[in-house]
Amino acid sequence: MTQSSRRDLIASLDDTVIGRRREVELVVAALDADRHVLLEGPPGTGKSTLLRAVAGGLGIGFVFVEGNAELTPARLVGHFDPARVLTDGYEPNVFVDGPLVTAMRDGSLLYVEEINRIPEETLNVLITVMSEGELNVPRLGRVVAAHGFRMVAAMNPFDAVGTARISSAVYDRVCRVAMTYQSSQDECAIVDRNLKSNKAGVRPDAAWVTKVVEVVRRTRNHPDLRVGSSVRGAIDTALVASSLAEVRSSKNISASIGLDSALVAISGRVRIREGSVRNAEEVVAEIWNDVFGLSAGDESAGKAGAPTGATTSN
Repeated sequence: MTQSSRRDLIASLDDTVIGRRREVELVVAALDADRHVLLEGPPGTGKSTLLRAVAGGLGIGFVFVEGNAELTPARLVGHFDPARVLTDGYEPNVFVDGPLVTAMRDGSLLYVEEINRIPEETLNVLITVMSEGELNVPRLGRVVAAHGFRMVAAMNPFDAVGTARISSAVYDRVCRVAMTYQSSQDECAIVDRNLKSNKAGVRPDAAWVTKVVEVVRRTRNHPDLRVGSSVRGAIDTALVASSLAEVRSSKNISASIGLDSALVAISGRVRIREGSVRNAEEVVAEIWNDVFGLSAGDESAGKAGAPTGATTSN
């Protein structure tokens, strides 16, 4: 890519990937240098969104693989169709390409989500391809990666449930980009974008959205919570509140509607710290009441008018 085309691409992605200019620049530069890339960060930080947007902007193929314990080498590489093998034998046209071979043949990006959840034997296949740019498949032969093939992967911190440490052999073959949560302003913009795409419902304004984002951000460092919510919690709170106001025939988002929506949207996303005697609903309600200036024991809280900033839609 030329310097001007790289700049144009990065600028064009600003509206798609909010608050990620630096990370977009790093990923574009690494891919342009024909390097494999690993994005590492907590859930909901836009790793998949960023990679899909970059692939689309570069105009190259994008093959998605969900990383989990069931991703065996055969599922990743491909297999011979058993029924056709009985009649045709192990011919190349009997082989059913898996996502890895598809990406290698097409010169596409192979996106492996949750790479630290896949079995070690499957990871070893990826290590071989990253090192050699080719793969030897039994009975099929040698598959050489076409120009443009690169692996891009994403992973959450290794101490999340069901994950394992990634070996140094992987890190030695990738360019690692660490991603943290975006700023409060950027997360508000993300929620607002999702609200604009939702045509129906009562529309909260910016002041209410800012408070919802603050509630979500506080879950990330609350002493009773081991894991906080991503911005998806704020998105869902706003969307559910918008719909719940209509369900309850309300022209605004009352205190009770807002809190109920937050409990539905956020309580399942957080994890209580071991040893705490509180539950997720209690913690979310505490944070919500504190941010919105409500008293937990105030019976009028659920009957009050809309919190500051909540308005009706046209």
